[in-house]
Amino acid sequence: MSNVDAQVDNTIDIVTPENIAFQYRIAGPFRRLPAFMLDLSIRFAAFFILMIALAPLQIFSSGISTAMGFLGLFFIDWFYGMYFEACHNGQTPGKRLMGIRVLTIDGRPINAMQAALRNLLRYADLMPMLSPAMLIDAAWPNMNIYPTGLIGLVACAFSQRFQRLGDLVCGTMVVVEERSWLIGILEFEDVRTAQLAEVLPRDFVVPRSMARALAAYVERRKNFSPPRRNQVAAHLAQPLLERFGLPGDTSYDLLLCALYYRTFVADSPAESKRESEIMVIN
Repeated sequence: MSNVDAQVDNTIDIVTPENIAFQYRIAGPFRRLPAFMLDLSIRFAAFFILMIALAPLQIFSSGISTAMGFLGLFFIDWFYGMYFEACHNGQTPGKRLMGIRVLTIDGRPINAMQAALRNLLRYADLMPMLSPAMLIDAAWPNMNIYPTGLIGLVACAFSQRFQRLGDLVCGTMVVVEERSWLIGILEFEDVRTAQLAEVLPRDFVVPRSMARALAAYVERRKNFSPPRRNQVAAHLAQPLLERFGLPGDTSYDLLLCALYYRTFVADSPAESKRESEIMVIN
């Protein structure tokens, strides 16, 4: 299982099973609120368009038009957040525009069940519902009530990861999206890196999580001694060594460098390489 280190300020360190540490910046309520308002505006716009489309039905049956309107409102309101967070890497359009996304507390993408539950519990986070008239005269009848979001704000205030009630139940958190977690394409002076990259199976597709682990390892390996490099690389390289059918004495560090080279250098478009910052690694 992944370990989560103690939080410092608004950042959190997560150590993956591959023994690679990633640092995330936690998104606080004042960054999440604009994203929520953007998503709310999009949902209102979608419902408005739906009502315009249903307007001709009023001529034949106002009951059918009203029923379809309520059904459309239900689907837009309930499935908007669930769909985007489950299918678009934890980001609704509002979250994408604000540069934040939802992850599990161990740094993994959320699944459909977590997306559905945290969006269902959003209504609990928006409680209690109050009417402005209550602040003036409790006896004054007023049907206009609005969510205060106090439960969600209190939950965020007492959570180290600024988790609202839905996040606490689902084991999720909202982090600031790193637009580019690969600072630059790194080149290697060791000619064996390119040679080994050539013999790696061409049908092996590096998953996004592994690509990120490779980038983090290669960027930080310059701070490790050669024995420490092999020790850190072993967690990820050992199963790959067996999968690729390579000799048992192949350096773990060399294997990860070769896989990085094939993923980000050999298979990258030439234009992308020129635009990237080039760093030479021994």
